[in-house]
Amino acid sequence: MNALTRYVLRQLLVGMILVTTGLTCIIWLTQSLRFVEMIVNRGLSAGTFLYLSGLLLPNFLVVILPIALFTVVVFIYAKLITDRELVVMRAAGLSQLALARPALILAGVTVVLSYTLHLQLVPESYRAFRDLQWDIRNSVSHVLLKEGEFNNVGKTTTVYIRSRTPDGQLHGILVHDTRDTAKPFTLMADRGAMIDTPTGPRVVMFKGNRQEVDKTTNKFSILYFDRWVYNLAIGGPQGARWREPRERTLAELFDTENQAEQIGSQNVGKFIVEAHRRLIAPMLCLTYAVIGLCCLLTGNFGRRTQTARVLIAVATMVVLQGIILGTENVIAKNLNLIPLLYAVVLAPIPIAWFIMVRPPSAAPAAAPANASSTA
Repeated sequence: MNALTRYVLRQLLVGMILVTTGLTCIIWLTQSLRFVEMIVNRGLSAGTFLYLSGLLLPNFLVVILPIALFTVVVFIYAKLITDRELVVMRAAGLSQLALARPALILAGVTVVLSYTLHLQLVPESYRAFRDLQWDIRNSVSHVLLKEGEFNNVGKTTTVYIRSRTPDGQLHGILVHDTRDTAKPFTLMADRGAMIDTPTGPRVVMFKGNRQEVDKTTNKFSILYFDRWVYNLAIGGPQGARWREPRERTLAELFDTENQAEQIGSQNVGKFIVEAHRRLIAPMLCLTYAVIGLCCLLTGNFGRRTQTARVLIAVATMVVLQGIILGTENVIAKNLNLIPLLYAVVLAPIPIAWFIMVRPPSAAPAAAPANASSTA
């Protein structure tokens, strides 16, 4: 690696770190705002908030890395053209490949990092994130219940608590349960307490009643009780949570035949598409980098055409990303089109490479101002 390659690579690396960090912080901030309400109003600790939102960082990085690499390549090479540094390098005899080598080295490193994220870190971190969410909803629901307000526990249960004593007793309890839409009921109790069990939280109520209206006869019934144990857990017992495709390992995603009953036939397409997306998505880093190089290194370096080249590069990247998203949706319905996903991601690389490595055409010689007359 010569000095010029190290010089350009150093600028690209610094820019990559800054852009990736900036975009990650922006996206992390916007996405983590949905957890702030749990801290302010529902009593979760700041440490739990940071851990919960931090588990989402690998999911952000897999989206940010290709875009950040493309942005840095276009910006740094446009800057080198503006400062006439690439003109000097080309005049010193550097070929198109030599000029592109720093960006290709950084793209290769980014591809390896992206594969590590897609195949290992993202499924593990997202599974831990979903497990923590599940635990919060099923194990620490007593922390999320606010006094003097109607609290929605899931989509089917509403809980009201008038007050809570320092020793954990609940006073003035009202629970409205619509899990069985045909037989909704309401529980009211003078006092009670929250307990955790292996299958989720329970509310033990004392001195209350259970009210129900039969929808067929509109008959109201009420049952008085001295003690009632209500299951507050939503979604079934812990450990029974259905894991999304993003939480599964690559081996699990491809092993749909042995998991047909667990995942459901309607989800087989999603699993297969997710598996192939993990295998091909990291190559977007190389694709975007080559597109940026193709647009900026072709032809003669001039400030007049530089803005147009940058706009063409950005437009090409945006259009390609839109095509990829549309292709994934189509493939989920027809798995026979899976090779199309690989073609959409990989086909631009040889095309852009062929255009980029061609030596620039020499500028036409200027015609003499006054042609000498022949005798």
